[in-house]
Amino acid sequence: MKKKIESEHWLDGIPGAYPRGLLRGCGYRTSDLKKPQIGIANSWTEANPGHTHLRELAEHVKAGVWAAGGMPVEFNVIAPCDGIAQGDGMHAVLPARDIIAASVELMSLAHRFDALVMIASCDKIIPGMLMAGARLDRPTIFLTGGTMLPTRLDGETFVTSDIKEAMGRYKAGKIDASKFLAIEEHICESAGACSMMGTACTMGCLVEAMGLSLPGAATGLAVTAERRRMAKDTGEIAVKIAGKGPSFKQVATPSAIKNAVRVLMALGGSTNGILHMLALAAELGTRLYLRDFDIASRETPLLVRCKPASGCTLLDFHEAGGVQTLLGALEGKIDRDAPAVASKTLRSQIRAARKPDGTVIRRMDNPLAQEGGIAVLYGSLAPLGAVVKQSGVHPAMMKHEGPAVTFNSEEDVQRHLLNKKVKPGDVLVIRYEGPKGGPGMREMSIPAALLVGMGLGDKVAMVTDGRYSGATRGPCIGHVAPEAAAGGPIAAVRDGDIIKIDIPNRRLELNVKTAEIKKRIAAAKAPVRPQAAGWLEIYAKLAGGAEMGARLTVK
Repeated sequence: MKKKIESEHWLDGIPGAYPRGLLRGCGYRTSDLKKPQIGIANSWTEANPGHTHLRELAEHVKAGVWAAGGMPVEFNVIAPCDGIAQGDGMHAVLPARDIIAASVELMSLAHRFDALVMIASCDKIIPGMLMAGARLDRPTIFLTGGTMLPTRLDGETFVTSDIKEAMGRYKAGKIDASKFLAIEEHICESAGACSMMGTACTMGCLVEAMGLSLPGAATGLAVTAERRRMAKDTGEIAVKIAGKGPSFKQVATPSAIKNAVRVLMALGGSTNGILHMLALAAELGTRLYLRDFDIASRETPLLVRCKPASGCTLLDFHEAGGVQTLLGALEGKIDRDAPAVASKTLRSQIRAARKPDGTVIRRMDNPLAQEGGIAVLYGSLAPLGAVVKQSGVHPAMMKHEGPAVTFNSEEDVQRHLLNKKVKPGDVLVIRYEGPKGGPGMREMSIPAALLVGMGLGDKVAMVTDGRYSGATRGPCIGHVAPEAAAGGPIAAVRDGDIIKIDIPNRRLELNVKTAEIKKRIAAAKAPVRPQAAGWLEIYAKLAGGAEMGARLTVK
């Protein structure tokens, strides 16, 4: 006798008449109600280019579901954009991750879908859906939205992140107003995730590395027939796994998490990837600590370097073979027997991928660097850790010692930079921007880009308990923990204090005696800010530290 799928149980008999009647009101037929119900969580929105095309992609997913004998049920979640949310809006972005996770979780619990398709493109949406997948542990497949077309202007290739450095170049008089406007008008040439190794593409790559999406999903262009065909295939696979698996946790195993961490290091991915992987691991019950990322970094060579750390775009990476080729290049570093939702294991997918070209994707015997893209620093200024994208740091700044110039907000340091008050050798310290202190752990994206655009990326360092854009380059150290609002030593820093940065030896030190640091922390006063209200007030009370992935914790 055929085993019933879960949706058949609650749609059965007299008690099932109520939900059956409601679903008929949506246009579903009696025969449809006997099919596996596939929940399609879609982050479509008109609010940013990463998601404007996802309504159409969802139609192709649904076509695949129908063709395979399933019943597609689409619903939506919010999708804020880090780039648009710069400044005050940034307080809301990281806290949105938990809202997205809860939205997918609660909708799926209420409607008891037999399998899930997660359609997402950008920075906090993919992680939120991953967290929901871990909580629900249902058969799940991701369709990431693909990448934007890069553009060419006057012989240069531009992607979204280039506008930030163009601000600094324009302010410094290195480009004129017409060139600045041209860059602004062409940084987003199509729908899709920004064609750089920011958080959006980093997380798409990690999803693919974990076997949760089809090969090529992370790096392929958003606006192609290939993406539409992939959407149909994704819908068909969702029906295939409904009721019989594998479930989310059967794919997102500890081995899959380790593979993702290795890939994060090998492609010089976003430091925000650490926040999101820590949060996902906690949801899965998998042991993963900040120090594990540094161990992986020391053991994993850098094989890919994309914009803004080089001239390579995500399209270049995709055409060189993308994630699957990178997995193959990481010979001996990857568990090829880790499961994949589209095949039994990663092994067959890797076998079908092309070989590294040695240029865009390096081989293990000729890496871009012997260590991975991210380093974790510890010391008297960061007892619980801090992170830096070392693959984007100028060699001259891998070790630096200089006087602190302190700021209590992103706006303060931005004004300082725009007024050209910064001096070579300075260490700009921005605090009270952590998960609780912000609240919301804003990214210091614009100040970091201004620093590089003004030609100071090899002369001035930046340290914060906030975070940075995934596409940040330069000597920018973030996620300092504990944060200032939690009594961390970063609250004790005063103008003129000497800060020592030693990335090769993983140290971040405040050259002040321990007793004096403790005395200053006790006397430190947080800046006066408007009282956080609504969800931000809740987030500020419940958010864990950056070393825990800034995940909500209920004590």
